[in-house]
This record gives sequence, C-alpha cells and structure tokens, in this order.
Amino acid sequence: MDIEVYYDKIYRYIFFIVNNKALAEDLTQETFLKFLKAECEEPERFLYTIARNLCIDEYRRIKPLSTDDEEVLTQTYEFEEETVERTTIRDALSQLDDDDREMVILRFVNEEPIGEIAKMFNISRFAVNRKLSKAKSKLKELLERGSDER
Repeated sequence: MDIEVYYDKIYRYIFFIVNNKALAEDLTQETFLKFLKAECEEPERFLYTIARNLCIDEYRRIKPLSTDDEEVLTQTYEFEEETVERTTIRDALSQLDDDDREMVILRFVNEEPIGEIAKMFNISRFAVNRKLSKAKSKLKELLERGSDER
C-alpha cells in the first residue's frame, strides 16, 4: 500500500472536521500509526474509520466554542472574503447531522466514490445518494439563508 496516496485524503478529511492544522496533522499521524499496527483488507475504509473515531474522541475531550464565542471572534478580526466563505460553509455543515456531514465531506471534499461511502456506512448506494441529495438541499437552503443575512 502506498501511504502517500491516502495521506492527503485523510489529512483533508480530518482538517475539515477539526478546523485546526496542528491538530489535523497530529490526528492524521495517529491514524496512520494505528493503521500500521493493524491488519485489514480494505485500507481506505479502515483509515477513514480510524480517523473518524479519533475526531470523535477529540471532540469528546474538548468542547467546541459556543456560538457567542464565535461571534465575538468574527467581530474582533477582519477575515478575508475566502475565510468568511469557508466559515459560512462550515457553519452550514455543522447544522447537518453527523452522518450527513461526514458523507458530504467524503463525497465532495475527498471525492470518494458513492460505492466506498456505502461500504463505510454499511448502507446501499441508493441510500447514500438519497442522503447526499437531502443534505445538499439543506446546505443550499442554509447557505442561501446565510447570504440573505449579510
């Protein structure tokens, strides 16, 4: 197995979830250390499972900022337009349930095939397509609502 092929995908996946470069790097390294100690038949699926579990453990360990804290940070600093857009997308994603958010990240950030996502969640390809369709509709609604408020 060529680790370099998977490293960037796993890093992007983790970074998108934790939104912290140093933490994403640490969790990515820990993912691969755990992976190398285990034996598996489907390396990509196993890597995502490890990464997901490490992110969940991290969220349990530290609580995310409250909405009020995020508003204070936003008002205190002048973000460039790209950062504001990324924050808006991240906020909209945070309003999806965990599985839908993860599927959106896997499909549209990491460009994972529908079949692989179906295997990871142990559901049919049809169910993945249906969930992604609903999630995209909700994201569109949330993003449109967010742009109206600006």
